[in-house]
Amino acid sequence: MSTVSKQLKTEIAIGIISPQSLIIQIREVLQDFPNLKPHFLIANFDVDFYESIENLMSKVEVLMFTDSYTYELAKKHINFSIPVHQMPSISNGLYRALLKVLKNYDATYLSVDTIEEKYLKRVLAELQHPNMNYSIFNTNNAVPIDDIIKHHIDCNELQQAYVVTAIPTVAEQLRAQNIAVEFIIPTEQDMIVAFERALLSTDARRNKETQIVYGLIHLHNKDQLQACTQTPHLLDNKITQTLQQYIQTLDGHLIHLQNGHFAFITMRGIFERETRGYKYMPLVQLLQEAYGLTVSLGIGFGLTASESGTHAKQALQQSIELAGNVCYIVREDNSVIGPVDMSTQANYERYDLVVTDHESLQRAEKAGMSATYMSKLMARIAKHKKIDYTAQELADTLHMTLRSANRILLKWMDADLVEIIGEEKVAYKGRPRRIYRLKFFNDFMN
Repeated sequence: MSTVSKQLKTEIAIGIISPQSLIIQIREVLQDFPNLKPHFLIANFDVDFYESIENLMSKVEVLMFTDSYTYELAKKHINFSIPVHQMPSISNGLYRALLKVLKNYDATYLSVDTIEEKYLKRVLAELQHPNMNYSIFNTNNAVPIDDIIKHHIDCNELQQAYVVTAIPTVAEQLRAQNIAVEFIIPTEQDMIVAFERALLSTDARRNKETQIVYGLIHLHNKDQLQACTQTPHLLDNKITQTLQQYIQTLDGHLIHLQNGHFAFITMRGIFERETRGYKYMPLVQLLQEAYGLTVSLGIGFGLTASESGTHAKQALQQSIELAGNVCYIVREDNSVIGPVDMSTQANYERYDLVVTDHESLQRAEKAGMSATYMSKLMARIAKHKKIDYTAQELADTLHMTLRSANRILLKWMDADLVEIIGEEKVAYKGRPRRIYRLKFFNDFMN
């Protein structure tokens, strides 16, 4: 088991081995998986490729290959110590690829790899082309790329074949030779299913699926509304019924605490799925539109019911301070998601509960850093008691590219906020990494 998976983490690190052409699509799908922190490795089959996979494996909890050929090839060279998954590109992706070929080109012969013949026959029959001629190159034994490419070129020269491949490198090299080729790529649904399976395969996710979620609901102006109606009990019953109907969608249990205050209990797995990763939470909008209520919502995650309840109280307090119609979520590591504007489904940011005080934000402004970067850095320093970082570590902490991290470090060096204190030698081939000391945070450490 990797060192990463030995500790409970808010984010689950996933290594994704993919061609460059799929990165944008994968990032879009991952927006629905806020707990997954991707580490990408471009599948290029150079001399350091397998060493790079092993290095990646030491940093993540689960691996995802976007095509079967790369996965089969890697299995011949690597003993995997963590869960490994492969996107099913030959399911929906094959239908999409063949539809493009049959619709847009006058193809009479196909040269195909990766696909089993019985599966190809079935798909062609369903697409009403059962008599299409084809040649299939078997890649089950992870044969060399050059052999696969040669087969496609020969079929193209002899039969004017249109190539259909699920191997990114094959598609790229054939296109470079002006050979007609359709690359079978996973559909969005294929990717969603694959990432859901990857989540469920990790120890951290299996633990979190059954975590208790405790929610607190505060209705700010319920008394005023009841005072304006001749049937306050009827209004109270309707509000309670609306709350019960929503909590039922979470498979949860609603508790009426006192006038204007409710609580609910559910499980984290169902909560994350029904809220689509904390992005779809219509409760405030429902109560606002139906009754004109102002609502504050606090959600707590925890390893125990007591911990979840404590975090829910912290989250509710922050929601109330913003005068309602928002939600905060405090997770088991004391990190916060919020404010979540549930009426407009606005984006949220994540920060650490211990660095939200006014003094820290003033220090961020004085240092010329954004408050967001300041919060994330102080959270990491508070947790790890460390002020020395490489550019890559800083990029990971601030969720930015390595290039952006290097640019920011140069800016902070000019302002005398950081200094270079040494270099870190790497175990694999490459230049040593500079180590930067965040001088600005010396006082925070003391």
